[in-house]
Amino acid sequence: MTDLFEPATFRTALRTWLDENDLTPPDDHSLQGHMQQFARVQRALYDGGWSRYGWPEEAGGLGGPAMLRAIVGEEVVGRRLAEPGPYSMLEVLTPTMIDYAQPELAAEMVPKLLSGEEQWCQGFSEPGSGSDLASLSTRAVQRGDTWVINGQKVWTSFAQFSHRCVLLTRTGDADTPDHQAITAFFVDVDTPGISVRPLRTMHDVDEFCEVYFDDVEVDSSRMLGKPGDGWQLAMDLLPYERSTCFWQRIAYLYSRFDGLVDEVRGRGQAIDVDMGEVYLALHTLRCRSRATQHRLAEGQKLGADTSIDKVLLAGAEQRLYDTVRDLLPGVIELDDTEWRTEYLYSRAATIYGGTAEIQRNIIARRLLDLGKE
Repeated sequence: MTDLFEPATFRTALRTWLDENDLTPPDDHSLQGHMQQFARVQRALYDGGWSRYGWPEEAGGLGGPAMLRAIVGEEVVGRRLAEPGPYSMLEVLTPTMIDYAQPELAAEMVPKLLSGEEQWCQGFSEPGSGSDLASLSTRAVQRGDTWVINGQKVWTSFAQFSHRCVLLTRTGDADTPDHQAITAFFVDVDTPGISVRPLRTMHDVDEFCEVYFDDVEVDSSRMLGKPGDGWQLAMDLLPYERSTCFWQRIAYLYSRFDGLVDEVRGRGQAIDVDMGEVYLALHTLRCRSRATQHRLAEGQKLGADTSIDKVLLAGAEQRLYDTVRDLLPGVIELDDTEWRTEYLYSRAATIYGGTAEIQRNIIARRLLDLGKE
């Protein structure tokens, strides 16, 4: 078992297993089809043990370094067996559950996520308080052993397919400072009073949702941490949203770069400097991601430095799809292909997970100590 924890050995064994187990996705490119395929892949990986490596045994894992999780994501998404979007929620929400939920709750719930039995979502952003998280207004009021929640969330990815939601709410009284007045809950999405409304974006996919809470009752045992721990939970979660969840997306972007090379060559065009710049951007991003993996492997805690990962990802993704537009004239504008959908989605790369401006401010203030001016 210890030998399998060595990354090169693990990757070789995983590749052999993937070669021997046919997880080819069906010809269904809808969002629902992607979610069903993701659940199918996760079930197979869980039954084979692969999706349990890198997670602690007390939460249903098989132990080993976090880097093993990165390898699974790279291999699975790089082969286009699953899309990176739903896959990334594992890396964003599982560490939060392990760190903040009561141990018995984490032990019960985490295996359901790792095995594909359930999908979870993240209820943070609100209308008017997307970037200013401390100003959120969804409120939880305690009534005995129950908390009653009212409010609205927006840009909640995959909420219409989700069984649970990691939700930030406002608690405390009017005199409580904003950062001490936020409390997190783990809420069942089928609880009475919750309604989900998908939002169809310009790339014609309803990945994001509005979620409404109308007198939603949640038991105190579903609180993550203690009252007022929500801000720290968010600060611990966001670095994962800006780093480890990108391991899979980087593999996906490399696969799309290979697809672009094939199309350019198929048209008899030469590989030019623009494609070299795309490769350099992807390689720089991958090197940065590898450094993040090694920091985790050494037991370091992720923090503001993951904003660098986010800036590099957004730049590489948009550069790739800008190059597609330039080298394949008319494909984006005139043809109904994956390239068009992905080009439109890439426009959001500098927005989702915290805007590029916010990431650069974090880098300037918290890493370079340049102050607020």
